[in-house]
Amino acid sequence: MTKTLDTKLAALAHDRFGKAFILADAKDADMALGIGAAGPNPRAATDGFPSRTMVEYRANIREIVAQGLVDIMLMSCSTSDELTIRQRIFDHCAITPAVRANDTTDIHLCRGGGYAGSPALPFSSATIDLIQTGQVDGMAADRDLGANLGLYSVTFNNLPDHDLQTMQAYKMFRLEAQAKGFRHFLEVFDPNVPPAIHRIAPELIGGFINDHICRLLAGVPRAGRPIFLKIVYHGPRYMEELCRYDESVIVGVLGGSAGTTYDAFKLLFDAKKYGARAALFGRKINHAEHQPSFVEMLRTVADGDITPEEAVRAYHGKLQGLNIAPHRRLHQDLQATNGISRYGAAAGSPTGPVRRLAHTVDDSD
Repeated sequence: MTKTLDTKLAALAHDRFGKAFILADAKDADMALGIGAAGPNPRAATDGFPSRTMVEYRANIREIVAQGLVDIMLMSCSTSDELTIRQRIFDHCAITPAVRANDTTDIHLCRGGGYAGSPALPFSSATIDLIQTGQVDGMAADRDLGANLGLYSVTFNNLPDHDLQTMQAYKMFRLEAQAKGFRHFLEVFDPNVPPAIHRIAPELIGGFINDHICRLLAGVPRAGRPIFLKIVYHGPRYMEELCRYDESVIVGVLGGSAGTTYDAFKLLFDAKKYGARAALFGRKINHAEHQPSFVEMLRTVADGDITPEEAVRAYHGKLQGLNIAPHRRLHQDLQATNGISRYGAAAGSPTGPVRRLAHTVDDSD
């Protein structure tokens, strides 16, 4: 079946700033959060456990896939092995399965741990062979069994020794991916260490990230490049700057912390207005009262059919029709909050995005 991702990539290659917009659900949190990955348990008061199970998490994935409104479903290698390879849920579906191809130390969010505050170090639990075939030494003939798209994540901290390790690991991944016909999209996090360590003025973070991306990709031919980027939205100036520099690069935004419903819709709306043509939401979808309705509203905003404010009101109307109690009253859910742009950050963290508009940034992904 033709995948909507491929259709939209072709459309954007023809018209970089056309209407086409790539939307992804990031259900890969088990590679970061452990037990809490599946999200809040609505029955916590009665069964004593605050988080849902992986069975429920994967049921949510199947529900979103059946709905057919996202273009990419991002998963851990273990979840993709179950759903893509064993259950074959993507065979007759227009959604493209994808797998988080690496899990750097800044997303190791074990309870009681402190890895997220130390300079990111490269690491990959999965391999390209495991993602594509489910086997350690996958055969070329089996590479269509699993996912053939991966998310590769890098974090630059303005620390030469650590950043060099990050770049070297990405180089080795790219070379193997190109040799095995494995596509990827590139996630670039903001620095995960405190400002006293990375020594970058808050207003220059967006420029630091943009320059790193452009410098990094300057040495990569078209065949080895990511199909799109996933970055923090630092506001109109830095988004427009990156998009106009090289129109062959499709820029996407990551979500961040859960925040309000308005946060998610406004982020998507603003990012698209200033050039982004992809968005990946993890916690914002996973923490929603009703995930399919939330995704439906994200899709309508992404396609330009509705404003963020209208989408929030429509979403609350859907919850009312389903007899589902919202997390917040409508007037509260229409407010913008201080969102967090990376795993492991606390509210008010100085490593969050530079805010240039009255909105928040959200997700993991």
